[in-house]
Amino acid sequence: MGVAGARGGARAGAAMAAAPRWRERLFALYFLSHIPITLLIDLQPLLPAGLHPPALTELLQWYAASFRDPMMLQPPEWFKAFIYCEAFLQMPFFPVAVYAFFKGGCKWIRTPAIIYSTHVATTLFAILAHILFHDFSKSEHVGPRTQRERLILLSIYAPYLLIPLLILFTMLFHPHYSHVEKRKRK
Repeated sequence: MGVAGARGGARAGAAMAAAPRWRERLFALYFLSHIPITLLIDLQPLLPAGLHPPALTELLQWYAASFRDPMMLQPPEWFKAFIYCEAFLQMPFFPVAVYAFFKGGCKWIRTPAIIYSTHVATTLFAILAHILFHDFSKSEHVGPRTQRERLILLSIYAPYLLIPLLILFTMLFHPHYSHVEKRKRK
């Protein structure tokens, strides 16, 4: 291997080490954006009416009508269970994840991020299947009627599957996170 090959190898090694940085920034923004969305919008179905300011209630109603998402206005029990998980399991994790991913290089976030992303991906598969296959004609609130409306609603939820899957694959397969340090024996 010549000098050019050595430089190329060094650059490739540096690129491999730096590769998760753009992803860490994406993950940090994802978790940061999730905090107000969860607190102001997603938790509304669990709280008594009138607890949120009218503007936020109107925003939720506008969203549900515009994108034909009756689950946010009248969630089925299984969907409510997912919202409770978001409130009590995911929400406390969001600021921790924002810190770890904005700081960058925090290997300790690997296990919590794997747990989070696996949980969210699992719930999103159920939600997306419901959007694609459920008969919304019996819903009290208007749901998607056409395949196009189902795909539009699916596109609203899809990033909440795709980004957790990217988090999962990064934590499992990127050398920065998957490298296990061997402890020295005393």
